[in-house]
Amino acid sequence: MKKYGIVLLQLGGPDSLDAVEPFLYNLFRDPDIINFPLSFLFRKRLARIIAQKRSPKIREHYHHMGGKSPILELTRAQAKALEEQLNKSFDARVVIAMRYWEPFTDEAIRELKKEGITDIILLPLYPHYSISTTGSSVNEWNRAVKRENVEHWNVQLVREYPTHHDFITSFIERINEALDRFPEDKRNTVHLVFSAHGTPVKLVRKGDPYKYQIEDTVKSIMRNGKYPQNHTLSFQSRVGPEKWLEPFTDDTVERLAKDSVKNMLIIPVAFVSEHIETLFELDVEVREIAEEHGVEQFEVMPALNDHPKYIDALADLTLSVVNKKEPQPEYQTART
Repeated sequence: MKKYGIVLLQLGGPDSLDAVEPFLYNLFRDPDIINFPLSFLFRKRLARIIAQKRSPKIREHYHHMGGKSPILELTRAQAKALEEQLNKSFDARVVIAMRYWEPFTDEAIRELKKEGITDIILLPLYPHYSISTTGSSVNEWNRAVKRENVEHWNVQLVREYPTHHDFITSFIERINEALDRFPEDKRNTVHLVFSAHGTPVKLVRKGDPYKYQIEDTVKSIMRNGKYPQNHTLSFQSRVGPEKWLEPFTDDTVERLAKDSVKNMLIIPVAFVSEHIETLFELDVEVREIAEEHGVEQFEVMPALNDHPKYIDALADLTLSVVNKKEPQPEYQTART
């Protein structure tokens, strides 16, 4: 059987405090992030201004986290586990293509070129499709293959997997582990707050499916995990003056606390790896809000990282492409 190259598409993160500003610059000069009429005329200048303005505060956050993002090490662990699993079925090489920091997409392509691999599967570590995540990574891939002169490669994309059986199972197992931190007599009173990265409302209006796929994931988790607890879906990490998806996570936690919710579990539902949004925004900033307003026990579910069931999901999605078959049946979502 031919050898396949599996490219894990991920956001990336600064690997030092000095990398924070250039990382932010790369993020905000992305045409899939900053995109409005005539923005191409001054996108880079605007990105430089935003990065310079935001980097001092963001540097403080990364300093609190040990001086860098853990996302590369976590993605390497995912890549290693996936490659080991896939090689039980066929010859596979798993590489990483970060969107905004090293290793960049060009580096991933050069690795595959060295090994003479021309059959490629793009596998996003974004379970839910959005033009600002998977779409942006694929657009960068298409630009990079031109730069590296490999447009002849056979490339296939796993577009999304919001209700894949093993993906949902990995969440259910992580949630159950987190619920075990609460006293048994209080577990059914724990409010489950699903927190997803926000997106501008204008993208939803243009047909971006991200919001609806997030909702499907939450419905599937609640139904198949058979959770009796109350739950809420909220959105975090808004940037800029335009309207973003609501309700916001910080406002949601404050509102629930004022409504006398004393036990709260935050579930990062759109993030498969720990990074600044989980380790600082949720576990530090949102935690402070909860404690200030009387929440007695506040827990944040660990990200999936290299959870065995998540690796199973990635392997099944890959094998479905290689073997030209449907992936595992998805959990029902109860969409209305």
